[in-house]
Amino acid sequence: MKLRVIDIVGGTSVDGPGLRTSIYFAGCTHHCKGCHNPQSWDPSGGMAMSVDDIVEVVDENDFNVTFSGGDPLMQPEPLTELAKRLKAGGRNIWCYTGYRYEEIADNPLYTELLSYIDVLVDGEFVESLRDVGLRFRGSSNQRLIDVARSTPDNIVLWS
Repeated sequence: MKLRVIDIVGGTSVDGPGLRTSIYFAGCTHHCKGCHNPQSWDPSGGMAMSVDDIVEVVDENDFNVTFSGGDPLMQPEPLTELAKRLKAGGRNIWCYTGYRYEEIADNPLYTELLSYIDVLVDGEFVESLRDVGLRFRGSSNQRLIDVARSTPDNIVLWS
């Protein structure tokens, strides 16, 4: 099982609390105006990496994990397998997506994946709502959702 990966950065502190390993996945159809990573839009970009290879890099870095991109949800099946393996290894997992939680919470493609995600940073980046003072997000419409405590009818924000 392979995923298209643009980059893996160990020891970053901008994609969630503490030092983390951020995995930047290829592919995004949102094409947000002002995106800080438009080179990630191409779904065939980056390199193909197996789940085993990614887990090995994460284990070498020994930090919690953030899925970013592009939009990681463009690769749901292999991403679910990766999240399952990382969660079994005790990792805290954050995931950035341009989709809204309400769009994906009841979608069978994402049900299992969401069970492994601790915090979902949802919503497209909106340039007119950009706020550099926000923690772990680029625009004020994006939410930091505590997935385990949330339902589509009752979203609980991470703090």
